[in-house]
Amino acid sequence: MKRVYIQQLFKQHYAKMYRVAYSILLDEQESKDVVSDVFANLLQGDAMLLPDTTEHYLLTSVRNQCFKRIRHEEIKHQAEQFISSEHQVATSAEDERLADIEEYVASCFTEQDQRIFRMRYSYGCSYEEIAAVEGISRVAVWKHLSRVLNSIKKHLKS
Repeated sequence: MKRVYIQQLFKQHYAKMYRVAYSILLDEQESKDVVSDVFANLLQGDAMLLPDTTEHYLLTSVRNQCFKRIRHEEIKHQAEQFISSEHQVATSAEDERLADIEEYVASCFTEQDQRIFRMRYSYGCSYEEIAAVEGISRVAVWKHLSRVLNSIKKHLKS
């Protein structure tokens, strides 16, 4: 899309898009950021806007971006709660083995590896949720977990 056309759309629809974002997010700065993100995506993408549906497309994009941000914040908040929660004291043989694994992970891996491992196996977060919290791709989550699990397997065999 041509930059001039997007600038015209910005001038024409910004106020309405901002009002939609603000009505969902109730935060001035977040609302401005969402609208800016929609226009940044238009500049980077190859979307073809039709004159009859341009306003509807822009408002829907703002709404979807708002919901995406809300969901991201919810996942981030849940993960922070999971990470900060206290662990129970190991009492049985299985609990002791789990404690050994946690200790091994804590001593041998980066903070990020540890967080990803705990979110996945202690709190049951999906790859998508972990990726959203950590700001990485699902493939990167898989790579972190694969590296940790292979190392744990070797540790348990020894």
